Amino acid sequence: MENLEDKVAVVTGAASGIGKGMAETFADAGMRVVLSDVEEAALHATAAGLRDAGADVHAVVTDVASAGDVEALAESALGTYGAVHVLCNNAGVYTGSRPSWESTLDDWEWILGVNLMGVVHGIRTFLPVMIEQNEDAHIVNTASLAGLLTGGSLYGATKTAVVALSETVHLELVRDGLKPRISVLCPGLVDTNIYHSQRNRPARLSDAGPVPGDWSVEAAKKAFKTGLSPRAVGERVVEAIREQRFWILTHPEYGKHIEHRMTQLLNGDNPTLLPMPGQ
Repeated sequence: MENLEDKVAVVTGAASGIGKGMAETFADAGMRVVLSDVEEAALHATAAGLRDAGADVHAVVTDVASAGDVEALAESALGTYGAVHVLCNNAGVYTGSRPSWESTLDDWEWILGVNLMGVVHGIRTFLPVMIEQNEDAHIVNTASLAGLLTGGSLYGATKTAVVALSETVHLELVRDGLKPRISVLCPGLVDTNIYHSQRNRPARLSDAGPVPGDWSVEAAKKAFKTGLSPRAVGERVVEAIREQRFWILTHPEYGKHIEHRMTQLLNGDNPTLLPMPGQ
């Protein structure tokens, strides 16, 4: 999908973080961008900032865990721009409960609803539209290095599922000779505020499991500030769309960790962890 000028992109989780970085990069490429997020005030602030910079954007408050909300997002996008050429299923949350068996059912329902079912709802709603358009189109699903490595607990479980789903959809599209293509984004540490996902946790799912005793919002904030900029991630996403590249890996220093896991799998070894970069 070489030419992005005047094409339409829909980005979930676009009010901040990686979603905002993608929206900014798409706007710079001349695309019209539909931004969606559950955090209404931040969403409208981001949309206003992009408009002030000259971008053609449209904002829709959306809870991706709701199939109806995602369907309404598609209706709004199509009603505003008439087509959708790029979909970024990016919205995600993090629940840091440990150990995993003490995570509550509310933890599971919340993180599965956003991180996995949000992607499912996006694919089910938008991909048939893209196929019917019979034009070049692309879906980007945000997973994580946690979907390729061992030890991610609830978050890793959802991101591993997103990787597997994305691989399957890629094979189905190629097998059937359809024009849309798909990528899976597996970033490492990025300067976002996902560590503070609790700000958007639904009241009906408020029963949270325990967090590690050495964890704090301030410590997490300091760590995430050292991560890759969301804008840099957005630029890598645009490159992958242009190249029709499936894997978007933003942190090559983790290559040996992925190799370590795959080697253990092939050898039938029990899982172990390598020290993370910087440790």
